[in-house]
Amino acid sequence: MDRRFFLYGAAGMGMTLAATRSYGQQFDPSTGQQVFGAAEAGRAPDVGTYQVDPNADQRRNLSSFRSRHWSEFFPDLGVGVILADVNSKALHYWSGDQSVYRVYPCSIPVSEELTKRGKTEVVRKAQAPSWTPTADMRRRNPDLPVRVEGGSPDNPLGPYGLYLAWPAYLIHGTHDTRKIGRRSSSGCYGLFNEHITELYGMAEVGTKVAVF
Repeated sequence: MDRRFFLYGAAGMGMTLAATRSYGQQFDPSTGQQVFGAAEAGRAPDVGTYQVDPNADQRRNLSSFRSRHWSEFFPDLGVGVILADVNSKALHYWSGDQSVYRVYPCSIPVSEELTKRGKTEVVRKAQAPSWTPTADMRRRNPDLPVRVEGGSPDNPLGPYGLYLAWPAYLIHGTHDTRKIGRRSSSGCYGLFNEHITELYGMAEVGTKVAVF
């Protein structure tokens, strides 16, 4: 599989690999790859769709991601694992019982200087998280507010946030979908709001995280 398909394909091409039956044949106009499943009305265009044949061997279909399997980073799944692939601008999630696997396109830090790599974990979950720009962020942009409450249209964190053990680092939503698939954050990893809503419901506190 060409790993570029979810980098440059239609916005929000998170893959759902848990399905086990075939769907009507259709093709993504941006990539030319066959699409399976269908998004529900009013949801992000990719939710419920993926570009891997559910009847084919998944290890073959996902060969380009073999080196990014959770077992390359952790000895066990625990309650779940999240891998943030900076180069691919994608976030992978496995549930603790391996019944669920998701891949979501994400925004990444704007520079290597702001990119923290290594292993951490989810230590807190929040609905409508407030946003407090760090001192470094406010130094770079003095016009930033001191704090923006959750739910405000000026809050860039979207409807949900997963806080990592690293201070000020989150996986969160965004109301600016132009940021997804781009270097656009100050260190966090942003998802489409539909995706963070789904991930928030699945990922538990204690989920292991590796950023590479």
